Amino acid sequence: MSKPFLILQLRPETEAADDEYAAILRKGGLTADQTLRVRLDQTALPDDLRLDDFAGVIVGGGPGCVSDPPEQKSEVEARIETAILSLMPEITGRDFPFLGCCYGIGILGKHLDGDVSKAAYSEPVGTSDCQVTADGRNDPLLRGVPDRFQAFVGHKEAMQSLPQECTHLVSSSACPYQMVRYGRNVYATQFHPEADGDGFRTRILIYKHRGYFPPDAAEELIEMCATADVFAPEIVLRNFVARYGS
Repeated sequence: MSKPFLILQLRPETEAADDEYAAILRKGGLTADQTLRVRLDQTALPDDLRLDDFAGVIVGGGPGCVSDPPEQKSEVEARIETAILSLMPEITGRDFPFLGCCYGIGILGKHLDGDVSKAAYSEPVGTSDCQVTADGRNDPLLRGVPDRFQAFVGHKEAMQSLPQECTHLVSSSACPYQMVRYGRNVYATQFHPEADGDGFRTRILIYKHRGYFPPDAAEELIEMCATADVFAPEIVLRNFVARYGS
């Protein structure tokens, strides 16, 4: 691998951020020295950052929502959103390799002037039954992914419609836009391609008072996630790293 991947993280909770980063490395087949990790809750984007120095950009999830009005966003959430959005014109303009996970689909939708909101299609913490679309079957990031699979989800907002010039790759009955592509190389998923049962246990305990589910349901959700048959989403992450890291 000649260039590292830029990993942008948004979670202000260190335990959640560290667990997510470790999962991205593990599921993507990466080592730490093959990445540049930036926790945007703590650090601004480097002034001299150049996309040409990276193989691609991976954006993790987080508790923020791009559709919240400005007065409802914390200072940290607003700063993170501004930082990532500042990269999107160059990423989409150049069709630069990008994989936005959960929060990242909101960022892509907002940048493309799409309809991202809480009007419909939110999903509680748990699994979603996903289906690869006809276009998805021909996409290199979904090579090896079965036509139907389960994925870990948990989000309050979602794309309400497909932005112009986007290709619809994965759907579910609860949330139609589970994975989309803009151009040839800019991807976003509503599901978490890096997550497994252990990782979701960590997030459930950290975010149980953030409105994703009733706090007293935490143990039941942890048990459900531990027994869920979730294996396919990580293939998307692994395919992204293999495609753009070589």
